[in-house]
Amino acid sequence: MSADLVPETRVLAVASHVVYGHVGNKMATLVMQSLGCDVANLNTVHFSNHTGYRQFKGTRATADEIRNLYEGMCMNNLTDIDVMLSGYAPSAAAVEAVGFIGQDLKRKAADRPGSFFWVLDPVMGDQGRLYVNDDVVPAYKNVIQHADLILPNQFEAEVLSGIQITSLATLAQAITTIHATYKVPHVIITSVQLSKLLPSPENPSPDSATTQNKLTIIGSTTLSSGSPRLFRIDVPAIDCFFSGTGDMFAAITVARLREAVFNDKDSELRNTKSWVSPDDVKPTDLPLAKATEKVLASMHNVLERTIEARDKELAATASTGTVTVDEESEEAKKREHLRRTKAAEIRLVRNVRYLREPTVEFKAREWEGGY
Repeated sequence: MSADLVPETRVLAVASHVVYGHVGNKMATLVMQSLGCDVANLNTVHFSNHTGYRQFKGTRATADEIRNLYEGMCMNNLTDIDVMLSGYAPSAAAVEAVGFIGQDLKRKAADRPGSFFWVLDPVMGDQGRLYVNDDVVPAYKNVIQHADLILPNQFEAEVLSGIQITSLATLAQAITTIHATYKVPHVIITSVQLSKLLPSPENPSPDSATTQNKLTIIGSTTLSSGSPRLFRIDVPAIDCFFSGTGDMFAAITVARLREAVFNDKDSELRNTKSWVSPDDVKPTDLPLAKATEKVLASMHNVLERTIEARDKELAATASTGTVTVDEESEEAKKREHLRRTKAAEIRLVRNVRYLREPTVEFKAREWEGGY
């Protein structure tokens, strides 16, 4: 095996698909294949482009269509899957269908602990609002108890835990509640901006310079008692909205977590249910923490190059000449939005080397809920 490829891994990726750009399975497949994974795709939607453009064409898969595709795999004995990665599902029934697939794959591997691992990204919303129907939330709450690792953003963690994250204390409480309620062994909250949290006794100045331009990623693997083992990694925030970063995070995590488990000094970890390390392993030594360090290194490098390419494209496509009244029209605003959205598409293909050869700058720290 090449030194820059992860252990051989067969992945079933269940997520959205777009014709143009890199989100959903279009992002996840390239990421995981670039790292050496053999990826089977089950697409939950077929869109022309991601919805950030505000207009798109395409179709959503029904729950029956999702089940039928999986049944076809079963008919031909094509379910020798090591890891399942599930992302966006377009309806509550689709979430349930994806949940059925995950549970069925777990049943097939029940006599071989550690041989199947389910990474679930509970795609429900962001920035304080749902962008799925309300009935998708209880569907996810019923399903995630069967997953091994979930990857909610801050808003999704609030929805799942029922706790509004306004401070570091409530952030730790939300993770503890998710572990306790759903018995999920591993959790990563993929983005928290500490500067936007309210002041609290343990963090009286959350908007200080130490947090102003940073994103914090919080992860945890449970102890045998069910209590969390918390770690945090702080990374510089990049001042641009990208579509597909959650899909990139999840896909790199699949590959790097399996790599970290296979490289762990405990050779039996790969044969342990849900890859949960013994209680004496410190949070910063967890495979989940080591994997997340590499994930964030790759992402930061790719997004930095994306910003550079975006700026060049915007400069090259900027309108020239005399400003006219028409430039204030709705049509002009729409054209400008499309121009900027297209320019911000993640530049993955030309930067694959940063997936394979990450330079880890941002290290995990043990965290107990304080600053």
